[in-house]
Amino acid sequence: MKLWGGRFTGETDQLVEAFNESLSFDRRFYKQDITGSIAHARMLGRQGIIPEDDARKIVAGLEEILKDIEDGKLKIEGDAEDIHSFIEAELTQRIGEPGKRLHTGRSRNDQVALDMKLYTRDELDDMIGHLETLLQELDAIISDNKKTYMPGFTHLQKAQPTTLAHHMGAYREMFRRDVSRLKDTRARLNECPLGAGAFAGTTYPLDREFTARELGFDRPTANSMDSVSDRDYLLEYLFDLATIQMHLSRLSEEIIIWNTNEYRFVTISDAYSTGSSIMPQKKNPDIAELIRGKTGRVYGALQSLLVTMKGLPLAYNKDMQEDKEMAFDAMDTVRHSVILMTGMLKSMQWNKERMEASAKNGFTNATDVADYLVRKGVPFRTAHGLVGELVLLCEKKNCALDDLSIEEFRSVCDKIDGDIYDAISLETCVNNRKTLGAPGAME
Repeated sequence: MKLWGGRFTGETDQLVEAFNESLSFDRRFYKQDITGSIAHARMLGRQGIIPEDDARKIVAGLEEILKDIEDGKLKIEGDAEDIHSFIEAELTQRIGEPGKRLHTGRSRNDQVALDMKLYTRDELDDMIGHLETLLQELDAIISDNKKTYMPGFTHLQKAQPTTLAHHMGAYREMFRRDVSRLKDTRARLNECPLGAGAFAGTTYPLDREFTARELGFDRPTANSMDSVSDRDYLLEYLFDLATIQMHLSRLSEEIIIWNTNEYRFVTISDAYSTGSSIMPQKKNPDIAELIRGKTGRVYGALQSLLVTMKGLPLAYNKDMQEDKEMAFDAMDTVRHSVILMTGMLKSMQWNKERMEASAKNGFTNATDVADYLVRKGVPFRTAHGLVGELVLLCEKKNCALDDLSIEEFRSVCDKIDGDIYDAISLETCVNNRKTLGAPGAME
């Protein structure tokens, strides 16, 4: 059934039919379409725009359709152009003439705008829940590893000692910001476009405040033309998703590095690894690699919609049908990535002794030697040069700073005493860094 067939007498080209249809992908928001239609029907009956008995029949029919779809009794298939025409045709078939009154005072333009907003809002709420579960897992890792020493890096070079708790705390901050961004996006999204019509409202006395309340929106949208042509909320959500996936990709990259034979900081569970078809010894971090790899397709969804929207005149244009497929793919990709990352972290083993040994053997306490000399009255720039000489000495001897004898220390600077060893131990190096946000401040 076409919602626009009266004007046309000829048949649509089959390729045009295939190119134009959206049922194959917009079927996923059948629930949102039915929910919006129920609110619209109730408002029509309440306002006396259609008979209240017809409104009740429409609502009952839609509720039955929703139940049948979710129970698997009704399959969303056939030659309907989109989910809207599928639902309306099914409703009319079931309840007859009253079903034809459902579309009174409504356009597919405000209908699809509503459906996409409702779907995005549901996805957004779901994503907040998954991120909060990931944050709980990060909290558990942080709580258990405040004394797990490891090297901190800059330029992928060992820099200063830190703790696993401090390192993972950085990711906790990233994902906390992601949750905050999602909540901000939701607040801006939560205006109802239903009742905007094609773009200029309608002559029927619609109660837009009623439908907005029925559907959980804060208010109706303010301008009917903007209502049907706005996809800012979706662009904003796609940006949020791209940022979340970027954070997941950065964490995946570190897990991949830490999983190598050269690092051996972590052991990934068999449940989140795969093997090689030719090399029997291999255990590959494929899930972390796929999370990293799929980041590009999430970025692509954002870029695609930005390009689609950049030249569109007001109001609705068919180009905007292109807001769905890649957005749906991005939503699915990020949701799965967050769930998989949470499970991978939960099942991962941290090789704490290996991490501590790595911190000791990378001159990560060199800055602390310089700070020690400053406390002895040596200017920092002079201390910096003296520690460089000590590092060169260690490289010649193939040893750590902690392994130098007191005589070797004093051969470079006679202000060094026996308390140097305690001053540059990993525990002291970490615990003395107590400025806000530093590892020593994590209690």
